Amino acid sequence: MENLIPTINRLQEVFLTVGAEIIQLPQIVVVGSQSSGKSSVLESLVGRDFLPRGSGIVTRRPLVLQLVNVAPLQERLKIDNGIKTEEWGTFLHCKNQIFADFAEIRREIEAETERSSGDNKGISPEPIYLKIFSPKVLNLTLVDLPGITKVPVGDQPEDIESQVQEMILSFISNPNSLILAVSPANSDLATSDALKLAREVDPDGRRTLLVVSKLDLMDAGTDALEVLLGRVIPVRLGIIGVVNRSQHDINTQKTLEDSIRDEQVFLQRHYPSLASRAGSRYLAKTLSRLLMHHIRDCLPDLKTRVTVLSAQYQARLNSYGQPVEDQSATLLQIVTKFASDYCNTIEGTARHIQTTELCGGARMCYIFHETFGRTLQSIDPLGGLTELDILTAIRNATGPRPALFVPEVSFELLVKRQIKRLEEPSLRCVELVHEELQRIIQHCSSFSTQELLRFPKLHDSIVEVVTGLLRKRLPITNDMVHNLVAIELAYINTKHPDFTDAAQVSASVNSQQAEALDGGKRWKNEKVAEEKAPTAGFGSPSKGQAINLLDTAVPVSRKLSAKEQRDCEIIQRLIKCYFLIVRKSIQDSVPKTVMHFLVNFVKEHLQSELVGQLYKQPLLQELLIESQDTAQQRTEVAQMLEALKKANNIISEIRETHLW
Repeated sequence: MENLIPTINRLQEVFLTVGAEIIQLPQIVVVGSQSSGKSSVLESLVGRDFLPRGSGIVTRRPLVLQLVNVAPLQERLKIDNGIKTEEWGTFLHCKNQIFADFAEIRREIEAETERSSGDNKGISPEPIYLKIFSPKVLNLTLVDLPGITKVPVGDQPEDIESQVQEMILSFISNPNSLILAVSPANSDLATSDALKLAREVDPDGRRTLLVVSKLDLMDAGTDALEVLLGRVIPVRLGIIGVVNRSQHDINTQKTLEDSIRDEQVFLQRHYPSLASRAGSRYLAKTLSRLLMHHIRDCLPDLKTRVTVLSAQYQARLNSYGQPVEDQSATLLQIVTKFASDYCNTIEGTARHIQTTELCGGARMCYIFHETFGRTLQSIDPLGGLTELDILTAIRNATGPRPALFVPEVSFELLVKRQIKRLEEPSLRCVELVHEELQRIIQHCSSFSTQELLRFPKLHDSIVEVVTGLLRKRLPITNDMVHNLVAIELAYINTKHPDFTDAAQVSASVNSQQAEALDGGKRWKNEKVAEEKAPTAGFGSPSKGQAINLLDTAVPVSRKLSAKEQRDCEIIQRLIKCYFLIVRKSIQDSVPKTVMHFLVNFVKEHLQSELVGQLYKQPLLQELLIESQDTAQQRTEVAQMLEALKKANNIISEIRETHLW
């Protein structure tokens, strides 16, 4: 049981080397108003005068004080020739330096405080770590904090009160800390700032001990008996009264031994019933006992916390990878892994599958069958073609002779114009797939290959090589898609098995018209319509007019003759039939072309391209330079892991039987 406090002190030292605050170690935190006597209480526990003293705010930085009980000098000299002094102190910031003179310790505390906080009452949250070895002390770990103040003085900022309170709360909110609240006897306990702060973080009072200081300074005729007995404000861990050294005692250099003797005399005279349960010596024993029991209660959770953190930091260290030894092997490994992850993302077999949006091969499938397919389906076979356009094309195709039949040239001319409209969505499909292949690079960089984050230059080079390969294949794929449309335009195959014969279409249209009109009425209406039709529409264009009849002043709303109606319908049916055949062919062949010329080519040649471009001896050194962040984080995590392993070993040294 006696070994518990030194064990916690060792743990504290281990974690101080890495500056970690992730483990909340058990310790006693001293809290009180400014000039309430906190430093005097600490000095009485040590038995030596070593803290800066005076009026106003003196403690301006947290002081973590570790008291270590050692054997007397005579006994130690029999065992080894170690430090030849009865009592001494050491500071963490002055490694390997021993302070045998306690006046030097005070000067060092003052100098270290001024170094961080300035010399005009400023405060700093950065702790000073002091360890005191003495045969006269009990094993304790205490934290002396700046006193609670209200009004800024000197260089102190306007929000000094909130700053001090935040600093105090950061220490006492640690559930593994004991709160030593110091309140002077000559002020009302109900107005104690120390108890108020302690209640905020420890409402049940399970870890709060109250020290009533300056018992000898109470008004004549009053005493603190009711307070010490807990009848005013009950405190679960107890209330202990002490008598501090006065400023006169300090000025006359009254020893602490004499002060403690006088304290006992005062207590026997004024509080005889409580003399055995009050005073600095009783306080030291109580604190040591409380801290040991508190550590005993915290130790199982502490061990669990250390074990869990060790596993977490080991996983983090593994994610940063080992320092590079064989550069060639490392580069090949990273390049191969990236190429594999890239191909797996396209195939849909990657380890990191997106759940928020389509990615890789799934998105390409969506582009082919949803985006591209729907776009083609939405194209009207006769879009942009009016009946007048068709009639104009028919008349242009016959030249100066009147047409007996619908000329084939007009059909070819018009159907090519419609087929040409399939080229733009086809090229857009290629562009969308190219963009998705670019996005896969970022996907692989961020999700699959942790090593790429270690080597930013290698990452940039890989992105550049893959982007270059995609850029090189894009015009080739575009040319092939352009050729697919050009192939359809090159030869209009009217003998296609799915194409309806023109004679059948003509017969079908004629029969429909015959059913609609009887013979005599049909010819009469046609003759009347021809007489009423304005000759300007289809006359020879006058000088200065455009040859394109679409630009001439032809009334759009004029009624077509039956023959014109029949010719238009025949051409429309033929165009629609042939356009649907070509659209079906394009819808099938464009995705195949994109897969062959772009996607599959990149998959097959990606690794060889990366190796060919990057696996060059002069480049290895440059590409495998780690980012400063990664190297620094690996070092920090390794140090923390080492500290956690040491902490685990220290805790494991305590046998379960020692706890009880």
